[in-house]
Amino acid sequence: MKIKNLHDLEMFVRAAELGSLSAAARQLNLSPALASAGLKRLEAELGVPLMLRSTRSLRLTREGERLLPAARLALDGLRDASEEIATGRQVVREHLQISLPSDLGRNHILGWLDEFQAHWPEVSYRLQFSDRLADVYRQPVDIAIRYGQQPDSGLVALPLLAGNRRILCAAPAYLAAHGTPASPEDLVKHNCLCFRLGDELHDHWRFTRDGREIRVEVGGNRAGDDGDAVRRWAVAGHGIACKSGLDIATDLAAGRLVRLCPDWQGEPAPLSLTCADRRQLSPTVVLLREFLREKCEGLAGSLTRSLVADGRI
Repeated sequence: MKIKNLHDLEMFVRAAELGSLSAAARQLNLSPALASAGLKRLEAELGVPLMLRSTRSLRLTREGERLLPAARLALDGLRDASEEIATGRQVVREHLQISLPSDLGRNHILGWLDEFQAHWPEVSYRLQFSDRLADVYRQPVDIAIRYGQQPDSGLVALPLLAGNRRILCAAPAYLAAHGTPASPEDLVKHNCLCFRLGDELHDHWRFTRDGREIRVEVGGNRAGDDGDAVRRWAVAGHGIACKSGLDIATDLAAGRLVRLCPDWQGEPAPLSLTCADRRQLSPTVVLLREFLREKCEGLAGSLTRSLVADGRI
């Protein structure tokens, strides 16, 4: 079924973003009755309900959630193409719902997005900070920034820093009080700060050297499902952590954390930008991905330079 009236589609998108059909009508200079008629017409054309409405609330149905990102993409494409033809310049305008990892998201990407928005002020965001893997099929998320190898799930994954790894680290205060492990096997004698993802506790840490891999079961008195909290515990001297190099780059450079067992490599922790479908790779998303890739490479470069300068790699 083809959508015949793009005004109805725009009204649907505005209502979903504002959470109110009457607010969408005001923005589009329509009467509430016309807005309601447009939504009913759109639902009739598609043959499914798109919104569940009451006098005080509005929420999307599952079909409405599926339609929303495609509707935004279609309207943005038409608007941008029209403006590009009229002005002869590239237009970057989009509302993006982005899922970010807690530590890198709060301490680095948040500032990078401010910088991106300063260059492209017609881009807007709705951000979700969580180390739980966002379900880009079911959740209202356009793109997700994720650590780790991506499962073969049909997701589109664009690398931001493929060579990123986890680094074993601790604060100078902890090492002064408890000693420095000479090898990963010594971690069993130390208080290790573990990360929990859902029901899975990451208490088996893997390391490689000269083609040899070892797996160490660690334990400690603290575990958390927020990567930023684990890093803060390490900086405060509460134990040893095994964190993404990107997460702790500035802490290592400032001396708040020290890299341990530098002859051993931690597990790979590649960082990617993911989405559910290649049709979501709008010009704005492609531009943002390139911007974030350059920022991640710059942060990784500063990490390498600081470790080389201190003789830690």
